Amino acid sequence: MTTNPKPEVIASYETYFNQTYFNHMEKIGSTNWRVTMKYLPLIAATLLPLASPVFAVTHSDTDITADVMSHDGVAGTIRVTQEVSGVMVVKIDLTGVSAGEHGVHIHEVGDCSSTDFKSAGGHLANGMQHGVMVEGGPHPGDMPNAMVGEDGVLSVTYFKTDLTPEMLMDDDGAGFIVHSGADDHSSQPSGAAGSRIACAVLVAPR
Repeated sequence: MTTNPKPEVIASYETYFNQTYFNHMEKIGSTNWRVTMKYLPLIAATLLPLASPVFAVTHSDTDITADVMSHDGVAGTIRVTQEVSGVMVVKIDLTGVSAGEHGVHIHEVGDCSSTDFKSAGGHLANGMQHGVMVEGGPHPGDMPNAMVGEDGVLSVTYFKTDLTPEMLMDDDGAGFIVHSGADDHSSQPSGAAGSRIACAVLVAPR
């Protein structure tokens, strides 16, 4: 995000520039234009490091990587980052997943303690309905199904414009779940995607 400088910041830079310029001219004892042009690059080089932070592009601090846990041989990581555009990028890299389509979701609680992973709660909903095929959907935690081949590798990247760092970092944190089957993107409350075969704690409850 590019931040425009405040008026008082601009004024302070202008004042500093003027003072620096006139002090310099007093020292060299000349108001000759050619002399002025000769030394302007030096003055600009002095001021530029001071001004740069005001116009600097900053990136979000959101960069979460979590290992998945499973009772079915699934292993790997999920990473969630926020890019300078504000879009959240979810990258999932897993192995040992059975072939076929699998529902993958961000869930409302950062807790994988129960054997069925239901301790992660429901989908991260933020007041929305489940699925892209229903009015009022989808959940911010909804993502397209992941297709897995015979090699058991699940490797996908999703761009999420409806997910925010604040949703992940609330009091109960956030979790990630891989389901045994495909999400139908319409059934309430979670797409009839079957049992939970893998879980990761993205952000632990506070």
